[in-house]
Amino acid sequence: MQKIAVLGAGSWGTALAIVLADNQHEVLLWGHRKELIDEINTSRRNQKYLPGIDLPAGITGSSSLEEALKDADAVILAVPAKAVREVLQEAVKLNPDPMTVVHVSKGIEPDSLKRISEILEEEVPEALLKDVVVLSGPSHAEEVSRRHPTTVTSASKNMQAAEYIQDLFMNQNFRVYTNPDVIGVEIGGALKNIIALAAGITDGLGYGDNAKAALMTRGLAEIARVGSSMGANPLTFSGLTGIGDLIVTCTSVHSRNWRAGNMLGKGKQLEEVLEEMGMVVEGVRTTKAAYQLSQKYDVKMPITAALYQVLFSGESPKEAVDSLMSRVRTHEMEDLINIVGERSE
Repeated sequence: MQKIAVLGAGSWGTALAIVLADNQHEVLLWGHRKELIDEINTSRRNQKYLPGIDLPAGITGSSSLEEALKDADAVILAVPAKAVREVLQEAVKLNPDPMTVVHVSKGIEPDSLKRISEILEEEVPEALLKDVVVLSGPSHAEEVSRRHPTTVTSASKNMQAAEYIQDLFMNQNFRVYTNPDVIGVEIGGALKNIIALAAGITDGLGYGDNAKAALMTRGLAEIARVGSSMGANPLTFSGLTGIGDLIVTCTSVHSRNWRAGNMLGKGKQLEEVLEEMGMVVEGVRTTKAAYQLSQKYDVKMPITAALYQVLFSGESPKEAVDSLMSRVRTHEMEDLINIVGERSE
């Protein structure tokens, strides 16, 4: 049995805590809202984020970051991407023991354009950081919490660390593969939220399955283009954290990003959508970062650029989709040749 600190008592942090508790680990689930933690400890529920789900006895809620980190064998970082730096800075002040940190957040920091693992390595002193592992893949918290079959990827520069996390989480409902391509896994997990927003918009406009299939396919090409330019293995994008995560996020009503896009497509304004959602929509922030990445690496990302105009420049969703459809003609195989060529050079 291991003692695991899960930082972030939202839907995903709570769902992963359930998996760990099912595997007989001692889980400290940290959240900054005391009323939420009290609910977890007294009623064994997290109604706001996972309504109707009973939490196993192995999960203890805590609003004390120090208590959660004390003697932890591993730390699961499950806070929204925009809160990662703040939480890490608070954790480091507590001077915890050296730790293996598993991040499950999906985002890229705007302006700095750093991936979450890079932020981790920047904020946590080397002496306190054993290893960094990314856990990502097609996985809705609602389904994981109900023990529905789910498969994800554990990625790290250190394969022993990736395998340690694989063993920590893996059970008959939750299968874990390993992958050394940290860049590809992080880029696939973050940028698929952009395509899911766009897919929601096309559904909200009533454009049907043909449009969404095209959007997902061309979106994957964009993700692979920029990811390969950053040093990722193109094959990663054909796996769980690429096309797998893209499919589940673009096609499910569980997806916050799809739901937000759907409301935008039906005519609601971004501020109205975010207020109605009541939860973080990672794709909005990531769209800004991806747009900046496309400029930094001189990579064509027309879907990302169109969504950027909708979110931050006031362009109507219909105008954005129409502009995508009227782009200058091109050859589909050029993308595949360019992506493979960038990797082999």
